[in-house]
Amino acid sequence: MVEPSMLQEYLLRLGDNGLILAQRLAEWSGKAPALEEDMALANVALDLLGQARLWLAYAAEIEGPDASEDTLAYLRDAPAFRNLLLVEQANGNYAETMARQFYFDVWHKLLLSGLARSHDERIAGIAAKAVKEVAYHGERSAGWVIRLGAGTALSHQRMQAAIDDLWPYTGEMFTADALDQALIAAGIACDPAALHAPWLEKVGATLDAAGLTLPAAKWMQSGGKQGRHSERLGYILAEMQFLPRAYPGAAW
Repeated sequence: MVEPSMLQEYLLRLGDNGLILAQRLAEWSGKAPALEEDMALANVALDLLGQARLWLAYAAEIEGPDASEDTLAYLRDAPAFRNLLLVEQANGNYAETMARQFYFDVWHKLLLSGLARSHDERIAGIAAKAVKEVAYHGERSAGWVIRLGAGTALSHQRMQAAIDDLWPYTGEMFTADALDQALIAAGIACDPAALHAPWLEKVGATLDAAGLTLPAAKWMQSGGKQGRHSERLGYILAEMQFLPRAYPGAAW
């Protein structure tokens, strides 16, 4: 039996990933290495934000009439967020941003493809629409991994370091807790463990094309889906939530 609160929790996980990663990418506005990249990152951020709104709006309907996508985005504290630890990691240099995006994009496309077959028609509809955008995101980030990995000695070094440093944050994408297992059994969620082999195949092929080395297996970070975050999320929320909290109920 899937309780409404369980479905809402799962929707928060889906929505918070896009919301927080969109905020991270928006930090590059006006600072990207080229004007074209400035615009491209902004567009990816807008895609993710649009997807986040759909997931959070659904979650808010389950919570009740006093909730909305805005209250869920702006009035929750860090422990109430359910995003993966990967998406809250700092932008760093451009190689680090692209490594983070690449890892996420490959997984995100696989996840949405699975959710497009969900028994929950609304989840299936959102996923089927979003996967078209995410397919482009993955092509773009993979292209940058290859471009930097096969570029200069310095870009290769930075790309390999980024791939290695962010690797411990990828394991969380493929672990299922009790909530996941209940929703999988109900045909609502897809099994994250089933995404690992195709994800690893795509990541490995891209790294080979870039002349990069797949990191060795190591201990993985976890806890983001359960609300245990790094201090980085607090700084993201402090900036993102400032105006709604400073001027509650304000309208423009």
